[in-house]
Amino acid sequence: MVDIALDPNMYYFSMSTADSIRKAGELGYKYVELSPNEEFHFWQRYPKGNREFIEGLRKAEKESGVRVRTINPVQNWSSPDERERGYQVRNWRRILELADMLDVREIVSEFSGNPNTPRECEQAWFRSIEELAPDFEKYGIRLNMEAHPYDYVETHDEAYRTVAATDKDWIGYEFCCPHTFHLSNGVGDVERMITSSAPKLREVHVADTFNHLANDGNRYIINPPGVDARVHQHNAIGNGEVPWDRVFSSLRGIHFDGVLSVCIFGWHEWADELNKKALARLRSEFAG
Repeated sequence: MVDIALDPNMYYFSMSTADSIRKAGELGYKYVELSPNEEFHFWQRYPKGNREFIEGLRKAEKESGVRVRTINPVQNWSSPDERERGYQVRNWRRILELADMLDVREIVSEFSGNPNTPRECEQAWFRSIEELAPDFEKYGIRLNMEAHPYDYVETHDEAYRTVAATDKDWIGYEFCCPHTFHLSNGVGDVERMITSSAPKLREVHVADTFNHLANDGNRYIINPPGVDARVHQHNAIGNGEVPWDRVFSSLRGIHFDGVLSVCIFGWHEWADELNKKALARLRSEFAG
């Protein structure tokens, strides 16, 4: 059985983190994945959550029946700048303390870094993992890694090799559907990526996107031409080119029993409708 979680990103601008948990319950979800926000853990910043904040989240869990299943912090722990890397490791230690207070035992994160300095960033990331391993193991928290556009690791194959190279059972893999075409350099071979990562696949992010490399790369136009940037989307299922029937059949084929996290972004005016539809689709695909 899968756990279907809501990333309440689209509600952070109109309500507190605690109320976004209650909102998830109103929409029919039993789990949430808390992505970066200013109240809890923000991108590459020291987490601002404290004991009072965690108590508020626990109260919201109890009132709504919704559990915080995972959190999704992003820290630049692969920075080649040793001083910056050290700060980011410190931030990670606090995140793990807060996760433990919340009784969250699974975290998903990104490699971060810079695709223009992959070798230096890789060295920094492995050093950070070595330093943080005792903390993850002390709290009994698992880590699931995803490749992200403009990380030092952007493709599926390299990301999975990197995860496997840690040789640590508590480090797993997360496949991000809205990154499908970045992960595969435009190929979109979801069956191969999902099947090849099956031994460590513990989470899947669910949202749609268009292939940025289709039509001679003119699906999107970025100015100035040649700018060093990445474009991707987190659209509703069906508003993009992710081959969903193949995604779902591949997940069923490997007997996936991890987390499916609905992470539709940027459509706040239709947030309730889109998140309800995504939940209904996932329940229909993975019933029983």
